[in-house]
Amino acid sequence: MNYLIKQFTREWGFLLRQKYVVVLLLCSLVLSGFAIYSGLSEVSAQQQTIERLKAADQSDRANVQQKQNDAGMLAYYSFHLTYSQPSNLAFAALGERDIFPWKHRINLLALEGQIYESDAQNAELAQAGKIDFVFVISALAPLVIILLFHDLFVSERTSGRHDLLVTTAKSYFALWGARITVRFVAVIVCLMLPFFVGAFIAGASAFEVGYVSLLCIAYLAFWAVLSVWLGKNATSAPRVASSLIGLWVLFAFIIPILGDLAINKAVHAPNGGDIVLTQREAVNDAWDLPKSTTMNAFIKEYPALAPYVDMSSEFEWKWYYAFQQMGDLKAAELSQAYRDAAAKKYELAGTVSWLSPPLLLQRSLTRVASTDSVAAYNYEQQIRDYHQQLREFYYPWLFYKGDPTKTALKNMPRFESTTQTSK
Repeated sequence: MNYLIKQFTREWGFLLRQKYVVVLLLCSLVLSGFAIYSGLSEVSAQQQTIERLKAADQSDRANVQQKQNDAGMLAYYSFHLTYSQPSNLAFAALGERDIFPWKHRINLLALEGQIYESDAQNAELAQAGKIDFVFVISALAPLVIILLFHDLFVSERTSGRHDLLVTTAKSYFALWGARITVRFVAVIVCLMLPFFVGAFIAGASAFEVGYVSLLCIAYLAFWAVLSVWLGKNATSAPRVASSLIGLWVLFAFIIPILGDLAINKAVHAPNGGDIVLTQREAVNDAWDLPKSTTMNAFIKEYPALAPYVDMSSEFEWKWYYAFQQMGDLKAAELSQAYRDAAAKKYELAGTVSWLSPPLLLQRSLTRVASTDSVAAYNYEQQIRDYHQQLREFYYPWLFYKGDPTKTALKNMPRFESTTQTSK
């Protein structure tokens, strides 16, 4: 035991005397710290935005309810904030939260247009990540590992010390194992320490921190083992470095880019603009259709309201909101095709990720942080469920109850954000 302690102590001293290694480790610490700081700042800004919008949303709706009594006018002018609250790990893996919308204000009008007005490209296979922690670990940390380990053996050979060290060492581990362990621990500490601080500030659970740490350490160990294996019997450090850099480019860029192109070519889907256009055309066309056409189609969805569809005037709110829903139904097939294609792309991207360790790590961390496209589509489903609750609240007043009382408005459904968790 004392011998091993001496070996580790010797290697730590040897490492600290190498200025380029110390500088490289400090750069890793600073870069990881910057990524964590940026992530915490972004999540804090999103949370502040949500809180500010919640207050404004309540004030705006209270103002509308004070001015309006008519059920149709209330439904038209009352907007309702929906939002996706960032998880405790979102600071480390911002994922798709800058691509997919995480907040909407909706009313009782046709929903598809309100959801897809801000269409975004599907981005399961990011070609190069943003500067957050998962990008630093998946895309940049391998370069640090390569620089630290590619010439571990070659440098001793070129200096003429290799044979002497091998001959005098008591065991393989005493020489190379201690050196590899010390360097690996040093880089792990520099890269992971800011994450631990950020996780404490964000309130992440011990399980979440442990899971992320396990994934990151396993990923970095992969690159360390690869670097040691390629450099073990090599005689040229530049050749080893070139091979490792080539593999890094292949894993981090070429495979994700080619995979993205292949998936987009294989899976065809309508875009958000098509859905919005279809829904709006259906709504606009309804003004010229016989009212019975709209109401007959509507009662197929709400047969309980069939006794109340007769109209006594040219315009009634129940007819107006009925053809709004018919607009959603007209676009439902396109909308479902869009979501099915997105799910298929995500599934295929998962297959591609097994060929790209950086992509696999990004995918795993954004999933546990609930910042991937799965979380975005789960939030979209929450919007749909909430909009349905609003319809079920308003329709009785619009069709047969008359105008709601102020007391009844207190029972209006409230949106509750459910932070997505990985399963």
